Amino acid sequence: MTGTGDRIGDAARAIRAGKLVVYPTETVYGLGADALSADAVERMFSAKGRDRSKPVSMAVPDIETAGEYTVLSTRERAFMEAFLPGPVTVVVERRAEVPDALTAGRNRVGIRIPAEERALTLLGEVSPVTATSANVSGQPSVRRTEGLDETIRRAAAVVLGGGETPGGGSTVVDVERGEIHRRGKLAGEVESWLTEQ
Repeated sequence: MTGTGDRIGDAARAIRAGKLVVYPTETVYGLGADALSADAVERMFSAKGRDRSKPVSMAVPDIETAGEYTVLSTRERAFMEAFLPGPVTVVVERRAEVPDALTAGRNRVGIRIPAEERALTLLGEVSPVTATSANVSGQPSVRRTEGLDETIRRAAAVVLGGGETPGGGSTVVDVERGEIHRRGKLAGEVESWLTEQ
């Protein structure tokens, strides 16, 4: 039987090879691809049937890594230290190496640092990775690997199981602009922080 560590290694190798991987987060299962590879990002969009005009976030293992691919203000760093890892996506200015395919040509990108052990271990081996739900666009998000759509299952080189995830969605916030784009987990706490800081 293959151990969890072996499966994470397989998943990391698949992502480095430009393939897709399903991985658990503290909300729902995510569909991961090399976020810096326009070709891999295109494969992810194709598998989901997602509109290319809708940007996708990227997951990293820590704030330091986020700073390698984005330009973080002091306020954004303080916010990240308060809420990450956790079910919050922070929209920040991207650096040039983040492809237009990921951001739909926008100059900002969502950053996720998931509070899920297997996801963080995977991201410690390979990052940044796309952070989008492992479902066909328009269909419900998936909390168990058994619920994966066959289209997603066929597209993924590795499915990294993690049992049933808690569900829900991340809160998406632009800290510099003081805007919550999507209310999800911790939305109230995020709102309070934006008001008080």
